[in-house]
Amino acid sequence: MTNLFTRIKNTVTADLNEVLDKKEKQNPIFLLNQYLRQCEQETEKVAKFLVRQTALKDEFTKELYHAEQLAEKRKYQAEVASKAGESELYQFALEEQQLYSNRAERLKASLEQVKSQLAELDRKHGDMKNKLKDMQLRRMELMGRENVTRANHRMDLVLESNTDKSFSRFQEIENYINRLENQVNRSYNQTTIDARIEQLEKEMNHSN
Repeated sequence: MTNLFTRIKNTVTADLNEVLDKKEKQNPIFLLNQYLRQCEQETEKVAKFLVRQTALKDEFTKELYHAEQLAEKRKYQAEVASKAGESELYQFALEEQQLYSNRAERLKASLEQVKSQLAELDRKHGDMKNKLKDMQLRRMELMGRENVTRANHRMDLVLESNTDKSFSRFQEIENYINRLENQVNRSYNQTTIDARIEQLEKEMNHSN
């Protein structure tokens, strides 16, 4: 029997929680919070892409500098070999210089493309952050209005629908205080009547 009651209790609790969840999900603030969380996650993902793109730009910059340095070095070495009459060494240095120069041109083009993509990503990320901030402010405004609406609703219930009950309760308390006061006065009179009558008799005898 205990297990039956436990199962019934658990079933009722689960049904109640489901109803509350559905009611909460119909709340505009709940939906807005859910949407904001999704936007925050997407903004964080874009921020990670920005970090990767920045690292890629730095890598391209480093490789470009290295290729340009090697191209200059091979160019100088080719000139030295040419002056020395070392045709084979001159040819090798010239080929190397051309190889590094081509690589530098390729890296330069890639670097420009990466910079352009990075700038676009950064701009869009800024737009996302501004949009997210606007929605967060919007949520605060909605929450403020919702709080005021609920507070006014509760106060209206107290002031309007419970007016008669509140007045009746107040009247009930006032009547209770009056009864209590009468009881106190009656008790006082009962405890002091003998002394007061004796005093009155003395005053009357003295007067006579």
